[in-house]
Amino acid sequence: MRIFKTMMLFISLCLFCFSQAQQQPAVYVIVHGAWGGSWAFKEVDQLLSATGSTVYRPSLTGQGERVHLADESIGLETHIMDVVNTLRYEELENIILVGHSYGGMVVTAVADRLPERIKKLVYLDAFVPENNENVNDFFVIDPKKFNIVDGGIVPPWVPKDQLPPSDVPHPYKTFTDPIVLKNPKRLEIETHYIHTVEKGKTPETDDFILHANRAKEKNWPVYVLEADHNPQWSAPKAFTELLKKIEHQ
Repeated sequence: MRIFKTMMLFISLCLFCFSQAQQQPAVYVIVHGAWGGSWAFKEVDQLLSATGSTVYRPSLTGQGERVHLADESIGLETHIMDVVNTLRYEELENIILVGHSYGGMVVTAVADRLPERIKKLVYLDAFVPENNENVNDFFVIDPKKFNIVDGGIVPPWVPKDQLPPSDVPHPYKTFTDPIVLKNPKRLEIETHYIHTVEKGKTPETDDFILHANRAKEKNWPVYVLEADHNPQWSAPKAFTELLKKIEHQ
């Protein structure tokens, strides 16, 4: 009888621990896109935090509040290590890693380096690169629309004297550096793609249809979200709700 009671206690304890593990709040790491910064996802952070989730929003070197570090030498590897070291120094595991736009390049490489730390990977209207591709393979910089000053691609939509927070020049080298992917375990991570499409338009005419189609070819779930390219501003609540749906799948 004593052995039976001990076994039942052990089973109850295991079930309790399992239940607690299942109820652990999600940890999100959100990687912003080109010209941006972590400030762009402040409202999304607040909405996710209100559900009990923990959110990390690393700003890539030379972007956002780290614009004072802008330098011609900043390349894709710099931005990859910004996020890799966030995971390492914050001791993050079992995370939901989200990459927006250019951030798709970064999170792809991070997943290649630290696949064991990532529970789910989410591409938000983002590039889905293959090995040895670079941003210019998808998004060619038109000199008529963009100026490159001191190694940075100047965003033409930002008034010259606009105070922060605002978009800032993005390091051009990050657009020409090829991504290096070596770890097949990256492909074992549960991955989702959110394709934002503006109201009145069709997915087929959207700028990121190539990458949404790549996601479909990889058999990833693809969601169409009615919003412009920046749902963190145009549809933050709908975007957050979709993230929570993905979290609980």
